Amino acid sequence: MTLSAAIDPSLVTGAWREGDPAGSRAFEDLGDLVLESGVTLPDVQLAYETWGTYDGSNAVLVLHALTGDSHVHGPAGPGHPTPGWWDAVVGPGEAIDTDRFFVVAANILGGCQGSTGPASRDPDGFQWGGSFPALTVRDQVRAEVALADRLGIPRWRGVIGGSAGGMRALEWAIEHPERVERLFLLATCAAASADQIALTSTQIDAIRADAAYFDGDYYDGPQGPSAGLDLARRIAHISYRSEAELAERFGREVQPDGRYAVESYLQHHGAKLVSRFDANSYVVLSAAMSSHDVGRGRGGTEAALARITARTVVAGIDSDRLYPLHQQQELADGIAGSGPLAVVASPHGHDGFLVESDQVGTLARTLLT
Repeated sequence: MTLSAAIDPSLVTGAWREGDPAGSRAFEDLGDLVLESGVTLPDVQLAYETWGTYDGSNAVLVLHALTGDSHVHGPAGPGHPTPGWWDAVVGPGEAIDTDRFFVVAANILGGCQGSTGPASRDPDGFQWGGSFPALTVRDQVRAEVALADRLGIPRWRGVIGGSAGGMRALEWAIEHPERVERLFLLATCAAASADQIALTSTQIDAIRADAAYFDGDYYDGPQGPSAGLDLARRIAHISYRSEAELAERFGREVQPDGRYAVESYLQHHGAKLVSRFDANSYVVLSAAMSSHDVGRGRGGTEAALARITARTVVAGIDSDRLYPLHQQQELADGIAGSGPLAVVASPHGHDGFLVESDQVGTLARTLLT
């Protein structure tokens, strides 16, 4: 398995670890969490960030996607290797205006940026590694509900999420309709499709095939499964962008070093993720996304969506080949409080929900007004 040249071969994990700079994170200890599987995950902690001032009715929950984190807004710096991933949408005077709203963003359960996950230590003081239990999207929302309770937020003015964040936003609105006043679903679905599961399982297998993976118990080794994570990210990134965009930006251009330009582009994004993420978290979170099915145990998708009482905006990206528009149409049709499906025009594919800040921001601003 080839490792991108930009990756340090001695890197074990890009996870945030205790003792690293906290940056603007806060941490909440939630105690034990009983998972859907019946397994009890002990001593759960969520890392989170907040912006603005809570007045009792202005809290907005922003839920990140697969490889995001709590750093929605703010500069890069100690503890935060990259700037806020939605800086053009969240902040003072922006669509999700932190001068008006109390914005909360938590690192997902199973993640690697301060919340309990495979790189965290278990009750015996060892890193969980491969023994970290499987999670579902509903488990992750259960942890977020516990965080909201600790923060004293009984009802959200808005719950907002794209992609995997949209899955959790849906679960919030279905399982706790009395706590979600307004709902914004971006480039997401009611249930992971066979196509999405196929792509996800292939990425997981790429990580597990890395000789340095050691069934997930690599933290004390000389290196981590960086090549596997790099490859998984490259596979994913193809599905995040559109064929038309890749054709226009790169075509068949060959660089002086002999690599196709598009090949170099994918390797760049693989190396970037390896430097700030953990392979085990990628496996756990990807598998949780494959578990996503709002109709499971609720009488089917239609019955589940009928439980949502929130005023809702559902938006999709017209060039999204990973979460195609028919999946968002199903949500808009099935949620009583939703208007017509909003279609964001973008050449950028699935990543349009992050890139098209003007269009997405307009939708968010209108919903929250």
